[in-house]
Amino acid sequence: MTSRLVTLLAVALAVAALAGASFRLTTSSRSSPPAHASLPPTLAAYLGVFEPGAPPSYDPVADFATVAGREPNLVGYYSGWAQPFDTSFAQTLYQHHVIPFVQIDPTDASIAAIANGTYDDYLRSYADSVRGFARAVAIGFGHEMNAPWYSWGYVHTSPATFVAAWRHLVTLFRSAGADNVTWVWTIQADESGTRPITAFWPGAQYVNWVGIDGYYYRPSDTFASVFGQTIGQVRTLTSKPVLLSETAVGPAAGQSDKIQDLFHGMAAYKTLGLVWFDKAQHGGILHQDWRIEDSPTAETFFQLAVARELASSPPVN
Repeated sequence: MTSRLVTLLAVALAVAALAGASFRLTTSSRSSPPAHASLPPTLAAYLGVFEPGAPPSYDPVADFATVAGREPNLVGYYSGWAQPFDTSFAQTLYQHHVIPFVQIDPTDASIAAIANGTYDDYLRSYADSVRGFARAVAIGFGHEMNAPWYSWGYVHTSPATFVAAWRHLVTLFRSAGADNVTWVWTIQADESGTRPITAFWPGAQYVNWVGIDGYYYRPSDTFASVFGQTIGQVRTLTSKPVLLSETAVGPAAGQSDKIQDLFHGMAAYKTLGLVWFDKAQHGGILHQDWRIEDSPTAETFFQLAVARELASSPPVN
C-alpha cells in the first residue's frame, strides 16, 4: 500500500510539474507575442514631416498639419544611440493615426561592435519595446551612410562593416518578434562626395523600403537632378518601394515653383511619398529656412501640391 501511495504521489507531482511548465510557457507566449504589422507600399500615399520638438510634443506636427492642409501620416525623428524607443510618443502618434519613422543613429558607437553583438542588450530592449507597441513602425539605421559627414559614413566605416551591422540589427529585431517594423534603408541622393550605393546594399531580405534624402538648394535644381539619378541606381539593385525620406525646397531654390516640381516628381517617379524637413538650418549650403509656415505663398503651393499629387485616402496605422 505504501509503495502504491508513493507511486501515485510521484505521478501526481510529475503531472503537476508538467502542467505548471505548460502554463508558464503559455503565459510567456501570451505576454510577449510577436507583433505583426506592415505598412502598405501604396504609391504617392505618405505625407511625412520632421519637426523639431516632436518628440516629445505633438504640437509642432499639428501646426504643420494646419499649414499643409492635411495631417501627415508619417512623423520622422532621430534617435541617438542608447536612447530607448519612445513608446509614449508612439502612442500619441497612433492616437492621431500617424506612423513613427525612427532613424536610429549610431553616433559614438562602433559599427563593427554593433555587427559583432556588443550592443545586443540595448538592441533587444529596443526591439522588445517596439514589439510591445504592436503597431506599425518604420525604422532606419545609419542614414546617409554613402556620404562622408557622419561617423558611420564611408570615411569612417567600410561598406562591408556597415552592411554587417545592418543585417545584424534586422536579424535581432526579427528574432525578438518585432515583426511590426518596416525597415527603411536610407541613402543620400547622389551628389559631390557621395559614393556608389551598391556596396552598402544589405540585400532585399533585409530591406522593406528604400529611403532617399535630398534637397532643392538652387534655382537650377529639379526632381530629375536631385533624385532622378539615384532612383535609377536604386532600380538596378531592387524593386523595393522608394520613399523620399528627408527633403525640402529652400527659398534660394524658389519654393513656390519647386514645391510643385517636388510633389509632381514624387508621383511621376512612382515613389511612396515624402518626409518634409520643416526646420531652419544654418551653416554653408544648408543655411536655408526649409519651413513653409513663414511663407504664405509657399503654404498655398504646398497645399495645392498635397491635394493634387497625394492619395486622398492615405494609409492608416
